[in-house]
Amino acid sequence: MKQRQFESRYQADWNAFAEQLDRLEHRRRTPGKRKALWPEARPRHRLNHETFSRDYRRLCQHLALAQARGYSTFLVDSLQQLAMRGHQQLYRHQGTAVTQLLVFMLAGFPRQVRAQWRFVAVSGLLLFGSLLGMGLLVHAVPELVYSVVSPGQVSSLQAMYAPDAEHIGRAPERSASADWEMFGYYIMNNIGIAFQTYATGVLLGLGSLFILLYNGLMMGAVAGYLTQLGYGQTFWTFVVGHGAFELTAIALAGAAGLKLGWAILAPGRLTRSHALREAGRTSMQLLGGVIAMLLIAAFIEAYWSSMAWPAPWIKYLVGGLLWTLVAAWLLLAGRTAHAPD
Repeated sequence: MKQRQFESRYQADWNAFAEQLDRLEHRRRTPGKRKALWPEARPRHRLNHETFSRDYRRLCQHLALAQARGYSTFLVDSLQQLAMRGHQQLYRHQGTAVTQLLVFMLAGFPRQVRAQWRFVAVSGLLLFGSLLGMGLLVHAVPELVYSVVSPGQVSSLQAMYAPDAEHIGRAPERSASADWEMFGYYIMNNIGIAFQTYATGVLLGLGSLFILLYNGLMMGAVAGYLTQLGYGQTFWTFVVGHGAFELTAIALAGAAGLKLGWAILAPGRLTRSHALREAGRTSMQLLGGVIAMLLIAAFIEAYWSSMAWPAPWIKYLVGGLLWTLVAAWLLLAGRTAHAPD
């Protein structure tokens, strides 16, 4: 079905749902100042909880179809905004804050990631592509590590990931009792990187691109150097577990930043300020999920990754399961069971 036919068939439903949202949010409509998103539509449904829930599920199905069929960004973003507003109203008075957070993380967040798949793809390719490329280069020419890592940092890394280190991934003078301190350190460090990657997106996306590239080159250089040095098993068994959440979160933070930059560069039918506000709402939802992922990564890094007693095959098995879990969660969670024609 072409986009024009799709809009013609369902535009009345979308505007009816928007009218319900306005009433639930106690918003005033000023005649002549606010235009309907699809001008030809007229509200058809009464405002009650039963029809609202039904209309919300239908809207989510329409959103999934628009994304799958590659319809315009304007249409997808508009439906996404309605879906998020509907989600907020649907669960506004249901359950505790913890329940609402779980609903968002298990359904709303992965849907948002898939909705922004173009930005996620660019961010992921830049981060993981530069990581892989630099890793291979440094593995072949170890001296290249000093182009992005200082000699002092290289020496520190060698001490941290030496095969005989009692607690891998941290300085040898730290004891196991420092796990809580390391947990806090990992949180502050990772969230700081995520915020930088996101916030610098307002510089036309260039800031996010630079930070993604720099971190990819840095991590790739470290991985390639330690691997060729013979510390590969120690290093990879340390990073394989928490890396699933940490690296994916940084890529998603970059995608959120690129969303901001693109709103300035290509606002479409909106003014740049309006486009930036809309992009800010969407990107902040992404950032909320990123922070939750980094909290999980910090916990794994502090209490599992640094342990030396598990056999390497156990570390790799757990790491593989975590990577599979993250991929399945972002790709499959929150999908509707059925979609209309």
